[in-house]
Amino acid sequence: MLVEPEVMKQAPSQDDERSRIIRAVIEEIRPNLQRDGGDCQPIEIDGNKIMVRLTGACVFCKLSSATLEGIQSKVVERLGELVRIIPVAGAAKPRH
Repeated sequence: MLVEPEVMKQAPSQDDERSRIIRAVIEEIRPNLQRDGGDCQPIEIDGNKIMVRLTGACVFCKLSSATLEGIQSKVVERLGELVRIIPVAGAAKPRH
């Protein structure tokens, strides 16, 4: 019974670190996209699924799938685990 509370205490910090790494990778890539008039914003992280929103020039770019694959590759490299980058449609939600 003592093991469960310890595991529960560790899980949020692991999730926080994981989320920080994912967001850091996306932030590193964003300036390159913004230079060409596009952008990529993290929306939600749900297990191994990372939802992102492409905006600006990236929305209709023929190379957007390559951009997503590149982001996914960098995230996988940094995390050391398989993840999937999933583009979502719609207007960006304001960050608080």
